[in-house]
Amino acid sequence: MRYAFAITSALLLGGATATLALQPGAAQNALGQSAPGVAQNEPGAIQATTPRPGAPMSFADMVQRLQPAVVNISTRQTIVRQQQANPFQGTPFEGLFGQQQGGNGGPQRQEGQSLGSGFIISADGYVVTNNHVVAPGARGATVDSITVILPDRHEYTARLVGRDADSDLALLKIDAPAPLPFVRFGDSTRARVGDWVVAIGNPFGLGGTVTAGIVSALHRSTGLGAYDQFIQTDAAINQGNSGGPMFNLNGDVIGINSQILGSQAGGNIGIGFAIPAEQAKPIIDQLMRGQRVMRGYIGVTLNGTIDDERADALGIPKNRGELVSHVEPTGPAARAGVRVGDVVTAVNGQEVNPDTSLSRLVAAVPPGQTARLDVVRGGRTQTLSVTVAARPSAEQLAALTGQGGDDDFSTDGSDDNGGSAGAGKGPGAAAAPANALGVNVLPLTPTIARQVNVDSTVQGVVIASVDQASDAGQKLRRGDVVQQVNGSPVRTAAEFTSAVNAAKTAGRPSVLLLVTRGRAQNVFVAVRLARG
Repeated sequence: MRYAFAITSALLLGGATATLALQPGAAQNALGQSAPGVAQNEPGAIQATTPRPGAPMSFADMVQRLQPAVVNISTRQTIVRQQQANPFQGTPFEGLFGQQQGGNGGPQRQEGQSLGSGFIISADGYVVTNNHVVAPGARGATVDSITVILPDRHEYTARLVGRDADSDLALLKIDAPAPLPFVRFGDSTRARVGDWVVAIGNPFGLGGTVTAGIVSALHRSTGLGAYDQFIQTDAAINQGNSGGPMFNLNGDVIGINSQILGSQAGGNIGIGFAIPAEQAKPIIDQLMRGQRVMRGYIGVTLNGTIDDERADALGIPKNRGELVSHVEPTGPAARAGVRVGDVVTAVNGQEVNPDTSLSRLVAAVPPGQTARLDVVRGGRTQTLSVTVAARPSAEQLAALTGQGGDDDFSTDGSDDNGGSAGAGKGPGAAAAPANALGVNVLPLTPTIARQVNVDSTVQGVVIASVDQASDAGQKLRRGDVVQQVNGSPVRTAAEFTSAVNAAKTAGRPSVLLLVTRGRAQNVFVAVRLARG
């Protein structure tokens, strides 16, 4: 189960800082609850004032108003595991170690639970949390019930309205006899690094706990999801805060606490991540309407942003664009003319960079609409129009990927009939001489393709040996198939060597290789050329 996190309180030194107070006339009861049907963070209800000189800042008034809308969430789960059969079954020693349920190798049932946080977004009881808070916590587990506990200790059985695993969001519904306190989403696009944020949650099952910190960074990706663009905070990272709200000083929900970068013991090291409201609210709105979350899809596999080595190899600016390593033959991108090796630099005029990925930009385009892709191909920029489709399910996407293969193959150039696949000059005649990369290659024959376990449609040259002292020796291995060198297809050892030499003559410090390894997806590998 993922770690969850909260935000740690920070020590403030004396100075002319701001404090928070309720707007005069903002009606609330003794528990800090607004009138029925009125949001706890209604515009104008919370404002900043200036404290006496030297006094520390206080979040007390804001917390009193917001805390009634933050809830604890727990699940009860049944976990079914297959127990190992008793090796002494049917012998006089069968009961030697005691009788256990499922000791004959049958299924064993166990009870489990999860704890997390959430917040109410409407007076009629819609509750937002993380998907991983209410999802089965282990293989073979099923969620039997979800319970929402309010700060006043009232408990409600929740119904799961919908979930979206890709964004790690879930929407619950509870039915209460009276209108519930709730909070609204704010505008996370206005958040800046250094802004104060406050979180309320359920760390370690302790109940309503308030913590504070600052925004440490924006547009962060943890690598766990294609659409991640987190708000990073110097948060106290603790389990149980997942799904809780992150507020700005106006009392707006600008994030949903989701992930942490924790110590080996699972504790806080001051790096936490929240899903920004700008990303969460449209998804929650779709779930509330009973709709399936739809994302745009164009049918390409990407191989990362343009780092220093790739930029040197292609002769383009770094940190701008992403490389296309595979195009689905019947997908929208293929119909629009996108090719393997293209660098997509913008979608509908919005730049692709390390902070804003191509996947995220395409996902934001409604299916059926046309997206303009700015593409760099062969050093020239062109614009392609792609009709965006709906993203397939995770199961359908998984079926499009293969498994890694074997790198054990024959390098003598012979085919199944004992003939030569090379120039007919004996074993190894097809291998290229050592070049500026420090690799030797062979043409990819049908026999070698089977031996290295690549698809029969793959064309290129196969690496027969690599100089381990070269940069290639750290990145490539025997059996890798090279399909392109700096965007130029290579089918023979001579074409491979010519493309490498051309890059060296042009003064490029690196070359970009399109590599296939077994049944895995294509990847681009930037390899430095040897000097001299």
